[in-house]
Amino acid sequence: MDVVVAAFDVDNTLTVRDCVVPFMQKVAGPVRFVSSCLSRPMFLVGLVFRRDRDVIKAHFVEKIFSGRNVDDVNEIGIQFASNVVSSWMRSDVAERMRWHQEQGHVVVLVSASLEPYLQPFGDLCEVDAVLCTRLEESQGLFTGKLLGSNCRGTEKVRRIHEWMNSAGIPLDALEYAYGDSRGDDALLEAAKQGCLVKHVELSKEPV
Repeated sequence: MDVVVAAFDVDNTLTVRDCVVPFMQKVAGPVRFVSSCLSRPMFLVGLVFRRDRDVIKAHFVEKIFSGRNVDDVNEIGIQFASNVVSSWMRSDVAERMRWHQEQGHVVVLVSASLEPYLQPFGDLCEVDAVLCTRLEESQGLFTGKLLGSNCRGTEKVRRIHEWMNSAGIPLDALEYAYGDSRGDDALLEAAKQGCLVKHVELSKEPV
């Protein structure tokens, strides 16, 4: 039987809202999160207008995660993931994901979301792999830097191709991909059937 891979973005695709900012707020606490927003306000305003999401994320990762204990953050991530699964799932896309699993397809999450909560989220959803934005660690602490690139745009394609190669899965097995934004365009184009879920209601099975 041929292998079929279905790749899913997470924020605003499998979920009904962004998860990155709420998770950062949970880790930082309200005071530290607000201070990270106000530390360089004009810098952030300029980045927002240029829509430089990678640099914006790197700024907040540095401010919020630098020096934080890895085990403590991972514990917050487990609790946060459980809340996302119970309260923030988009029902039609989640049902489509379950359909792929019922067919025996390989289901992979490919997301710019952060690993401390996305890995346990993937475990709860029983997917085959989680490819996401990772945080650099050193001696049990987060350094405040990303480990590799932010997992969006062409990085999503690079990461899933890398994973498929390592798993011995041919690249043409990427049959389905689901996303909601420009950051998913490259992934949707790489799949044989790319589905932009924004403003549409998915049926349980692909048409």
